[in-house]
Amino acid sequence: MLERHVVDTFVTLVESGRFIEALQRYYHPSAVVWENQQKSRIGLDALIENEQLVLNTFTAVSARARLVMVNGDHVAIQWHFEFANDAAHMSLDEMAVQQWADGKIIHERFYYDPAQLRPESAQPVTHAAAAEAASS
Repeated sequence: MLERHVVDTFVTLVESGRFIEALQRYYHPSAVVWENQQKSRIGLDALIENEQLVLNTFTAVSARARLVMVNGDHVAIQWHFEFANDAAHMSLDEMAVQQWADGKIIHERFYYDPAQLRPESAQPVTHAAAAEAASS
């Protein structure tokens, strides 16, 4: 049976931006991760490679767990992520549903609205731009 403090430590690593370390410590070597409706990634090496691509794309990535539920070896986490670089800013709210075995995530699936993946302009929205968008 998965202990809550293990999940809490995992969440703390992610929230502190230690994404690669969280993968290395808490994902099973043969973990399968489904990204919404996309093809799954299989194996820790593929997960780390994908995470490194994301981290190389953005100059700032932050995460916040809004809700964490643990039921036996099943975990659900409501995440809020912020991604930014010089050209864009993106917010992503998603649910992660995980199956753990022996203190490691063996299967995970992310659920989110893919419309969130459209980056917002890095420039602040002015009142004039907001009014123009509202009249369109």
